[in-house]
Amino acid sequence: MILILGGTAEGRRLAAALPEALLSLAGRTDNPAVTGRTRSGGFGGVDGLAEFLRTQQVSAVVDATHPFAATMHHHADRACADVGVALLRVERPSWGQHPEAAGWQWVASHAEAARAAARVGGPIFLTVGRQHTPDYVEILADSDVVARVTDPPDVALPERWTVLRSRGPFALDDERALFAGHGFRCVVTKDAGGSHTDAKLTAAREAGAAVVMISRPEPEPGVQVVNSVEDALEWVHAVAS
Repeated sequence: MILILGGTAEGRRLAAALPEALLSLAGRTDNPAVTGRTRSGGFGGVDGLAEFLRTQQVSAVVDATHPFAATMHHHADRACADVGVALLRVERPSWGQHPEAAGWQWVASHAEAARAAARVGGPIFLTVGRQHTPDYVEILADSDVVARVTDPPDVALPERWTVLRSRGPFALDDERALFAGHGFRCVVTKDAGGSHTDAKLTAAREAGAAVVMISRPEPEPGVQVVNSVEDALEWVHAVAS
């Protein structure tokens, strides 16, 4: 069996192309847009994942989780090495090669991003996901913030904040309208990469808004990485043959 660690558009595309595979989701998103064989929830750390690989007779793992899912990347690397299962990581290209990247403020953490956004001032467009949105509350409590998330955070947010529930991909014209309607001066986002959610970067440039970009964590050493679903499928077919 092929195990796909999903939660991204790439994971969904792989699952659609490999109906015999099992797509595993973290379970943090309500009503995920997926089809086919799925499971939801954690494995119980490295040992739990290793046991799952053994008992389910998994022959290969494709890690198609988010570029910032550092814990899952580490667990997959360790568990696959322990059991002797082939591992491939699918990681969409970084926005570090984006034509506007040199003009953005790159930071290493959410705390740094919050401080950078506070220096620019609001209105601020916050697109860091439900889990990390609360990390900005203390520093940006008195700022006008629109936090775009798929599902709402589990904590109360400041009165001057607006929660915008939406799921990508996002069209450029819609992003332009959003910027025009709110007058954003700053966008805070993570280096998710790819084209799924990059329209906001073009809209920011056109609106003259500052971009605060959180850098990706360092990849696990020694793990084979590809940047496209097509390359991942080629790898799977080669491993399974």
